[in-house]
Amino acid sequence: MRVAVLFSGGKDSTYALYWALKEGFEVKYLVSMHSESDESYMYHVPNIHLTELQARAVGIPLIKGFTKGEKEKEVEDLKRVLEGLKIDGIVAGALASQYQKERVERVAQELGIKVFAPFWGVDPEEYMKTLIQEGFDVVIVGVSAYGLDKTWLGRKIDGKALEELKTLSEKYKVHIAGEGGEFETFVRDAPFFSAKVVFDEVEKIWDEYTSSGVLIVKKAHLEPKG
Repeated sequence: MRVAVLFSGGKDSTYALYWALKEGFEVKYLVSMHSESDESYMYHVPNIHLTELQARAVGIPLIKGFTKGEKEKEVEDLKRVLEGLKIDGIVAGALASQYQKERVERVAQELGIKVFAPFWGVDPEEYMKTLIQEGFDVVIVGVSAYGLDKTWLGRKIDGKALEELKTLSEKYKVHIAGEGGEFETFVRDAPFFSAKVVFDEVEKIWDEYTSSGVLIVKKAHLEPKG
């Protein structure tokens, strides 16, 4: 089974890639969509440029797609990228976004290929625990929810952070895995990476009015493991 993984560099797409490799799929490509709009309905935006480093760390070709990020039109932009690839299926890291899942399924149906969303409907707390236990180095690079302040930017998701997210979920209804857009992540390292991503220069941008912000990684490099 030749597949492409829809890849943003965040925890969900990276874990979906890990799943595909463990399942024995032939992962031909990582597909990253670069949106001009920070308000994209479909695509992860913060630090999408760093997927180049991650692709090198896993040794899989990266295909970049570009979109203005306009609602619905950005789905057609994805289709144009995928229809040029010789694949039998696509893998997505969707957990709970019906909007994204339905549109990826529609594109796949139109192209005559299969869709795999291995973690759809998963229990979010167990899912996050598994990421930590499996050794994924996940950091938060964007926040946009009550209860999440600028101290969360650049913070690694570990056991302590997960307990705090559980408390915030109870108090503010924050989705514990960030699937409602409450936070965005980046994976610096994973069990199947040959090297880890090291941040050299970062900038925190915080908007007090909206209580939201992003961690912009201006410089980064790969550091061999072991």
